[in-house]
Amino acid sequence: MSAEAFNPEYVQSVLDSFGLGIMIRTFENSTATSQMAADEIGCELGQIAKSICFVVEGQPILIIASGDQRVDDRKVAGLMGVGRKQVKFASAEQCLGYLGYAPGGVPPVGHRTTPRAVFLDDSLKRYEKIYPAGGSSNTIFEVTLGQMEQISGGTFADVRRESS
Repeated sequence: MSAEAFNPEYVQSVLDSFGLGIMIRTFENSTATSQMAADEIGCELGQIAKSICFVVEGQPILIIASGDQRVDDRKVAGLMGVGRKQVKFASAEQCLGYLGYAPGGVPPVGHRTTPRAVFLDDSLKRYEKIYPAGGSSNTIFEVTLGQMEQISGGTFADVRRESS
């Protein structure tokens, strides 16, 4: 698959394959940050489901975190059975290389490389509906928690950093 194929149209085709009627919405303004996305949609910051790529032992893993939370690399290391220093935030280049999307537009599906693991932030369970990116910095779609679990193949886990 060519690099050009990793775009909202491709993500929509992957979503269509689930037969759930999930539709990507395109916005005039950027939705690249959780706050920008929440402002565009008119939802709570925590309802934004940000897909964050980490690299563990040379392989991508995907954390789908609530927009109002930060990810604790210690907890991720524990889930992966590695030391904390083995868990690294993917650079923008790694994100594009592994997943096919730039940070700020990474969807929970339709990746260039299947992530070694996908974890869904437990704090997303506060909401019935959540909003992940649709493959670009101005596309989003709405899903239920159950749909997110189904389409991402992810496992719910405690990955959030405790407030200090």
